Amino acid sequence: MKDAFGLPQSLLVLGGTSEIALATARRLVARRTRTVWLAGRPSPALDAAAEQLRGLGAEVRTVAFDALDPESHEAALGKVFAEGDIDLVLLAFGILGDQAHDEREPLNAVRVAQTNYTGAVSAALVAARSLQAQGHGSLVVLSSVAGERARRANFIYGSSKAGLDAFAQGLGDALHGTGVHVMVVRPGFVRSRMTEGMAQAPLATTPEAVATAIELGLRRRSETVWVPGALRMVMSAVRHLPRSVFRRLPV
Repeated sequence: MKDAFGLPQSLLVLGGTSEIALATARRLVARRTRTVWLAGRPSPALDAAAEQLRGLGAEVRTVAFDALDPESHEAALGKVFAEGDIDLVLLAFGILGDQAHDEREPLNAVRVAQTNYTGAVSAALVAARSLQAQGHGSLVVLSSVAGERARRANFIYGSSKAGLDAFAQGLGDALHGTGVHVMVVRPGFVRSRMTEGMAQAPLATTPEAVATAIELGLRRRSETVWVPGALRMVMSAVRHLPRSVFRRLPV
């Protein structure tokens, strides 16, 4: 169960090698979290992440999970929930893709959409059903400010995150009053392996800063978290720009 401040004792990470997810796990383990499940494709990176968290004092287990195989999600997540209640599910998997390349190779664009949206819809619904069955818990979904308005530079990724964001908001409404809390996190440009080599955008942030915002959001039982917070006003303005103006922006 969660403590008096809304922080979890048990955590399931979907996307167990995500830098944001691991920064969040480290932060939560330093507070109260004692049991961590890392779900992802079996790999040395997943094993290393588990060992790192064990070194911080957590009991850590891994489970095979593939976002691109929705038919396996019920069995994979069912294995976790069968071992006991989960206070927090952090949906953190996703791929950025290569916009210029993916426009020329539609199957690559489809893979971005299937990972970021279709796989997330499947995993989130399976997790939400299990959380609802136990009567408590939080589902944190990592969205992106890229989903607020599709930009020429990354509209494939942005559109997948827009779909995920809308889905997560609707799921939160559907679960309101059930004891299950859904929180959507919208980071801006995050300096990480996924963005390595890319030009840094204004108001860039770090995995650690996103983790801090997630912890605060859990304590407050927020429904939407922007990282950094200033992006909320910035994206509100961007969202309402006339399309003819928006097209001329260097974005």
